Amino acid sequence: CLVIKYTLDPVWKPFTVPLVSLCDGDVQKPIQVMCYDYDNDGGHDFIGEFQTSVEKMCEAQDGLALELECINPKKQKKKKNYKNSGIIIVRSCKITREYSFLDYILGGCQLMFTVGIDFTASNGNPRDPTSLHYINPMGTNEYLSAIWAVGQIIQDYDTDKMFPALGFGAQLPPDWKVSHEFAINFNPTNPFCSGVDGIARAYSACLPHIRFYGPTNFSPIVNHVARFAAQATHQQCATQYFILLIITDGVISDMDETRHAVVQASKLPMSIIIVGVGNADFAAMEFLDGDHRVLRSYTGEEAARDIVQFVPFREFRNAAKETLAKAVLAELPQQVVQYFKHKNLPPINSEPE
Repeated sequence: CLVIKYTLDPVWKPFTVPLVSLCDGDVQKPIQVMCYDYDNDGGHDFIGEFQTSVEKMCEAQDGLALELECINPKKQKKKKNYKNSGIIIVRSCKITREYSFLDYILGGCQLMFTVGIDFTASNGNPRDPTSLHYINPMGTNEYLSAIWAVGQIIQDYDTDKMFPALGFGAQLPPDWKVSHEFAINFNPTNPFCSGVDGIARAYSACLPHIRFYGPTNFSPIVNHVARFAAQATHQQCATQYFILLIITDGVISDMDETRHAVVQASKLPMSIIIVGVGNADFAAMEFLDGDHRVLRSYTGEEAARDIVQFVPFREFRNAAKETLAKAVLAELPQQVVQYFKHKNLPPINSEPE
């Protein structure tokens, strides 16, 4: 039921409806369309009706409109000179295939996974058992738990399983300058780690060699991944989609720059997952997650789509790792589909329509 109020000459916005719901997949099957004059009290007045089919409506393309007379049978019987009760004009009707997340993955789309790790001083000295970066006798901490929970699933969607792992907010040897975009394997020309195991090993190995500092700047690594995602926009098919996992313990210092970076990234084949560790106030992270509001840049520009998913680790400390992974990756499939659908990009190995 599509209602246009306060007009005698309604123009309906484009809409989509599953072919199976409309005509059970049969493009020649007759479709009955009924038109009413809407009343707030529910007593809608019947205007008229007509029959058509998807095959017939698909004649309305490339500037060729289809005119369909809306007939009221009662008026047609009573009035000799009755022609119609109005004309419905179909401007365009197309059948397009809706691809699912699985269609894109099975079609050859690669999920390009990057990890960004917070090494700011608020995490505490990694040698101190109270530190969020302290690796306990079980060989884990909240950072490693988050890396494992997400990475073990994501790595199955990437054939080479080579993932960049970046750090931010630390002073690096030998000159001890602060960096917000450094390879945790200390190889800037090849920041890739082999699988989640490789990320975990590089993370553990780098801890003794850096000095935790600050501030907590997100925008450099968001822009870092966005540069690679931008290169994938020239493809004619859905070849790559980029996922940035940021694991952090605190408040974002460069909020304006981060908001701007996220808004720009929303135009690209890219999603950002933020896992908050520790017990800090994560209001800023929730602000970036556009579930309840449209994120805007400091310039006022709106995000093209919601690409940020924030999950506080503390809510999953005593849960199975599968539960954390499910919450963290909950929105990713629809974000992937939404991007490629908007760009009208089919899977690499898809059958022609």
